[in-house]
Amino acid sequence: MQRTHGIGYAEYCRKLDQRMEVEKEREASYRQGKHVVEDIQGLVHR
Repeated sequence: MQRTHGIGYAEYCRKLDQRMEVEKEREASYRQGKHVVEDIQGLVHR
């Protein structure tokens, strides 16, 4: 958590605004990864 998002777990638990930022970043990363997988699958199944 510290390396990836720049805050420790204890701080993540205490501060709602920072928790929301971390979760937004996670969601964006998840969506980006999902698009990459879909693009690769599209290329494979041509």
